[in-house]
Amino acid sequence: MEFYLTQFGAAEASGDGGIFGALGIDITTLVLQAIAFLILVWLLGKFVYPVLIKTLDDRQAKIEESTQAADDAKRAAENAEQVVAKLLVEARKEAKDIVSTARSEATAAIAAAESKATGRAQKIVENAHEQIEKDVIAAQKTLHNETIDLVALATEKVLGSVVDGKVDEKVVARAVKEVQ
Repeated sequence: MEFYLTQFGAAEASGDGGIFGALGIDITTLVLQAIAFLILVWLLGKFVYPVLIKTLDDRQAKIEESTQAADDAKRAAENAEQVVAKLLVEARKEAKDIVSTARSEATAAIAAAESKATGRAQKIVENAHEQIEKDVIAAQKTLHNETIDLVALATEKVLGSVVDGKVDEKVVARAVKEVQ
């Protein structure tokens, strides 16, 4: 701030600048700045503004295209609504037909599945009965053999000595017959 006051005071003291000198304005600097400003305005007008204007024009054209496309889409949507309404009516009719057909097919499939399941269940029961019979026979044989071994062991304990195989078998067989 002090610099400006000093410059203002120096210009006033010199008295040769006239009114501009009294205000502290240098005429040469002012003229050079005016020329630089005019050159800047010319450069902006020549190179920058046309690009900006072109960009704005392109954007305006795109906006107008978008508006036109939106109007076209609105008309197409209205037409599509009518088509969709017709298709919905047809689809409902087809759906009713499909549902009735599916019900009849499902009923037939359920009946077939029940029949197949019943046959399979009977086969499983038969196989189970056969397996139980086999298991009972095997258990009887095992029980018979174990009974013979237990009778032999009991005989040995009662007699206090081991009886040979033939005598042992006879005693065991007789005991088993008595038990049965």
